Amino acid sequence: MASIAVLGLITAGVLNYMKIGPFSDKGDPVSFGQDQAAGSGGQAGGANGPQNPDSKVLMPTGPAADFKNASTLDNGTHVAVTTLEGKKSGFTGKVWVWAPKEYKDPKFKDSGFPVLIALPGGPGFPANYWMDDNLKLESSISKWYSEGKSKPFILAMPVLNPHPDTGGLYWDGSDIPGQPKMGTWLTEDVPDLMKANFRTIKSRDGWAFMGSSSGGFSGLKAVLKHPDQFKAVIASGPDIVPDSPLWKGHEKEKAENNPEVLAKQLIAANKPGQDVYLAFQYGTLESSVIPPVDKFIATYGNKGPIHTRLQVIQGGRHNAKTYVEGMGAGSIQWISEQMAGPVSP
Repeated sequence: MASIAVLGLITAGVLNYMKIGPFSDKGDPVSFGQDQAAGSGGQAGGANGPQNPDSKVLMPTGPAADFKNASTLDNGTHVAVTTLEGKKSGFTGKVWVWAPKEYKDPKFKDSGFPVLIALPGGPGFPANYWMDDNLKLESSISKWYSEGKSKPFILAMPVLNPHPDTGGLYWDGSDIPGQPKMGTWLTEDVPDLMKANFRTIKSRDGWAFMGSSSGGFSGLKAVLKHPDQFKAVIASGPDIVPDSPLWKGHEKEKAENNPEVLAKQLIAANKPGQDVYLAFQYGTLESSVIPPVDKFIATYGNKGPIHTRLQVIQGGRHNAKTYVEGMGAGSIQWISEQMAGPVSP
């Protein structure tokens, strides 16, 4: 009987580890304290709670999203998913979110946290591969924070495209005329979701992108196009110019979403408070990526409000594992040094 009991315990442990059967918490509701009331200053959180206009912290504005657990990390934190109906883009899609354990630490209960919007490459639909901690993004952020290398970022991980890339279609993270407004989805609807459900930072100092390949392009373009909203990006193995076949017949709009054009305009405007920090990454085995990235940095890097850094990953290929390695080698620390958080009221 004892051996049967032991076998039962082992089986239970395996099932729990695999997140299957009755021991799985996948699909369970997840709360990030959206209904929390702050302990000082009359800054109640929750749906449309009163805000302190003098605070650097934006308490959750509501309404609370319906988050379901997608996975549980070893440290007890959750990657959760919700279906977001984008009020500004009109697009409905999935967004995965994760908050570090520090987010629920009592000493940070009134603090606003920085947000990193993480974009995938490839199809970018129906999933965002950064939500899978097999790539170690979430656990690495916790590790890097403990080592003093990183801010304790909250992650937002939306779908990048509205459909699979059947026939080679992709949307360049942009509002292409006649197409779903994926640019508005990424730069307005997804941030609005995070503001509704988390304690965030009011200023652009708490908002950044990271992405790989086409997601790197989309994050780079978003920061250059909206320097009043976003301060930094880690662009890994990125495309540099928009090249979706869906731009055909829309050259004006295509130019308005071209990082080279946007960088030139930003340098010419040179507005106070709109400095941006562009952390590029590529592996030494990415032969097609290296020349356009090097050219962009040589042309626009460290000129006026544009600050650039390049992380070269020896032996690195065009894949997410390579880019997490590069982040740990320097990119995450560099952008963290430019950003704020956790921020007290």
